[in-house]
Amino acid sequence: DLSLLRFISAELTRGYFLEHNEAKYTERRERVYTCMRIPKELEKLMFFGIFLCLDAFLYIFTLLPLRVFLAMFRFITLPCYGLRDRRLLQPAQVCDILKGVILVICYFMMHYVDYSMMYHLIRGQSVIKLYIIYNMLEVADRLFSSFGQDILDALYWTATEPKERKRAHIGVIPHFFMAVLYVFLHAILIMVQATTLNVAFNSHNKSLLTIMMSNNFVEIKGSVFKKFEKNNLFQMSNSDIKERFTNYVLLLIVCLRNMEQFSWNPDHLWVLFPDVCMVVASEIAVDIVKHAFITKFNDITADVYSEYRASLAFDLVSSRQKNAYTDYSDSVSRRMGFIPLPLAVLLMRVVTSSVKVQGVLSYICVVLFYCGLISLKVLNSIVLLGKSCQYVKEAKMEEKLFNPVPTATAGKPVGKSQSMFKSTHGFSTDENGSTSVTNQPVHQKDNTPSLLVTSSSDQFLTTPDGEEKDISQDSSELKHRSSKKDLLEIDRFTICGNRID
Repeated sequence: DLSLLRFISAELTRGYFLEHNEAKYTERRERVYTCMRIPKELEKLMFFGIFLCLDAFLYIFTLLPLRVFLAMFRFITLPCYGLRDRRLLQPAQVCDILKGVILVICYFMMHYVDYSMMYHLIRGQSVIKLYIIYNMLEVADRLFSSFGQDILDALYWTATEPKERKRAHIGVIPHFFMAVLYVFLHAILIMVQATTLNVAFNSHNKSLLTIMMSNNFVEIKGSVFKKFEKNNLFQMSNSDIKERFTNYVLLLIVCLRNMEQFSWNPDHLWVLFPDVCMVVASEIAVDIVKHAFITKFNDITADVYSEYRASLAFDLVSSRQKNAYTDYSDSVSRRMGFIPLPLAVLLMRVVTSSVKVQGVLSYICVVLFYCGLISLKVLNSIVLLGKSCQYVKEAKMEEKLFNPVPTATAGKPVGKSQSMFKSTHGFSTDENGSTSVTNQPVHQKDNTPSLLVTSSSDQFLTTPDGEEKDISQDSSELKHRSSKKDLLEIDRFTICGNRID
C-alpha cells in the first residue's frame, strides 16, 4: 500500500546505525587524523634533512680546506718519515685533494662568466619565455645532479683504486677533466636559475614571481594522483628536502645581489622580505598538501616519516664508523641528489664579487667569519650525530649496525656473507666493547674487491616492513630481497623525479 504520504513519512523518520559499519568509519576518522599529523611529521623530517644538507654544504667551506692542507703537508713531509705504507696518501686524502682542486679551478673559471650581462639578457625576455626557461632549468638541474654524482664517484674510485689490478678505465686525468666540466656547467646552470629568480623579484608587477609560485601547485597535480609505495615516497621526501635547501641558497644569492646594487642599504632588505616569505611559504604549503594527499590515497600512516628520519640518521651514524666506505657529504649526495660542489662554487663567486675586502680590518673580519663557520659546522655536526643516535635507538635499528641483513647471492653461504659484512661495516669496538665513531679508518687488504661496490646505506632497507611478519618465512625473505634490489635502483634516480614501478 504505497502512497506519497507514506514515502515522505519514511524519508523523514527513517534511521540508521553507524556502529554497524564501525571499521569503515574508524578508518575514515584515522585518515583525518593522519592528514592533521602530516604537517608536523613532515616538517620534522624536513628540518632534520635540511640540517643534514647544511652540514654537507658547510663542510666544503670549513673542514675541506683544512683536510686538503693536512693532506698536502703529509705529502710534502713524507720523505722525512719514510714510506711506511705502499700508499703515498690515504684514499680519503686523495678525494679531499681532488675536491679542493676542482673547487679552485671552477671558481676561477666562473670569473669568465659575466653575471650582469646574464641578468640583462634574461630581463629582456618575455614573461612566458622566462617561465618556460625556469621549468627547463629545473629539469636540467635534476638530470645534471643525477649524472654528476656518478662522474665524481668514478673520479674518486679511479684515483684511489689499488694499482695491482688490471686497468679497466680511461685514466685519472680524463675523469678529472670530466668532473671539472660537470661542476662548471652545473654551477652556470644554477647561476641562470638564481638570475631568473632575481629578475622575478625585481619585476615591477611581480607577474613572473606569481607564475613561478603557481608552478609549485602544478606539482601537486603531477604527484597526488599517482600510486606511491613507501620507498617511492621516501625518494620524493629526499628530493623535496634537497629542493627546499637549494631554494634557500638561491634566495640568499638573490638577496646578496640586490643588496649590492643598493649599496647594502638595510631598508631594501625589508622590501625583499615579503617576496622571500611568499616563496618559502608556497614551498611549505605545496609540500604539506602534496604529502597529505599522497599518504591519504595510498593508505600510508604518518609514522612513516619517523622511519624516513631514522633512515637518514642511520646513514649519518654509518658514515662515522671506523671502516666507512664513503664520506658523509657523498652519502647525502647519493641519497638526496644534493651535490654541494657546484652550489659552493656559485656562492663563492657571488660573495667575492659582492663583498669587497680592503684593509687589515676587513681581513680580520674574514678570519673571524671563517672561525664562526667552523664553529657552526662543528656544533651542527655534534648535534646531528647525537640526534641521529637517538633516532636510530628509537627505531630499534642498532642491531643493523652490528648485524646487517645479509645480501648473499645464490650459491654463497649466508654466514660467510654476514661475517664479511661485519668486518667491514660494523663499528670498531675496543676491549671494553665500546663503540668508536670518530677513529680514522684503517687500511684494508685488497683481497675483498667486491665489497667496495655497495655501501651500508645502500643495503639498508629504508622502511622496516612490519606488515610482512604474518607471511611465511620463504616468501618474506624473497620479498625482503626484492625490495632491497628495488631500493638500489631507486637510489640512482633520486633526483630525477618520482620513479614509480
